[in-house]
Amino acid sequence: MTETKAVRVTLLPDVVRRDAFAEASRFRGEFYECLTARRDELFELTDAVLCANGAVKSPVDLTLLPEHRRGHGAMYGGLNHGRIDVEQVRTVLAGLSLPRFDGGRLVLAVDVSPWLRSDAPCSAERLFCHVYGRAKTASQFIPGWPYSFVAGLEPGATSWTAILDVVRLGPVDDATAVTAAQLRGVVERLIAAGQWQAGDPDIVIVSDAGYDVTRLAWVLRDLPVEVGRVRSDRVMPGHGCDDGCSGAIRSYGISPDQPGDFFDQLPARGVLRVRRRVIMVMSAQFRCASECCGRRS
Repeated sequence: MTETKAVRVTLLPDVVRRDAFAEASRFRGEFYECLTARRDELFELTDAVLCANGAVKSPVDLTLLPEHRRGHGAMYGGLNHGRIDVEQVRTVLAGLSLPRFDGGRLVLAVDVSPWLRSDAPCSAERLFCHVYGRAKTASQFIPGWPYSFVAGLEPGATSWTAILDVVRLGPVDDATAVTAAQLRGVVERLIAAGQWQAGDPDIVIVSDAGYDVTRLAWVLRDLPVEVGRVRSDRVMPGHGCDDGCSGAIRSYGISPDQPGDFFDQLPARGVLRVRRRVIMVMSAQFRCASECCGRRS
């Protein structure tokens, strides 16, 4: 005899699901309008890439998925003759709902991620990209294409980000100049989309130690931004654990009970002023550094 048990399933409220579905549907429609040639084929290829089970190793494999309803010829035609309005896509992304920190503050991260192409000697404009192996000291340089990403970060323990812009770095490009122009375009599009208005907290831009934050802050001094540099050997204040500890907050002299935003409580020695405020953020990840936790927040 089968025993029946009651199972409690956590579901999103109907209103939340309807709003999320409506926004996703609107984005799909706006993205479709960004495809200026062979749009039906490119749109189905995009759906197939997103719905593929695992990494896509060959475009031909996408034609076997149910999301792609056309044949091989249409796929090759779309890749060879399809066109996309990149600037319009960037504008559409800037108008989406973005995650925010306390006080409605937007936090953007910029970093470079390579597309390694060691097996493509005929591909143009490849660079030697610095990557790390499995061992701590196993760094190596592999030919590939480096891409600069700008993404909106979410607060809390989550790996979800909102990609806002991507630019490929060329052999003769100045990485700092390209990053500054990229960030300026992203911030201006966010302002034009109404994501930032007068009186809102400044937009925080976080980068790693490989960026010249002083130069970036000077170039972007006319924008409502604060440029920060992240060190990989530090931790950021996170929420305390269930035992009531304050995690890494105490190590920087910041009270978890003190009102105000974390960026406003940074110690003075961690701030460098060059017309616009440059925040030297001492962390690469949110986690509780107290010994009683032993887990990431």
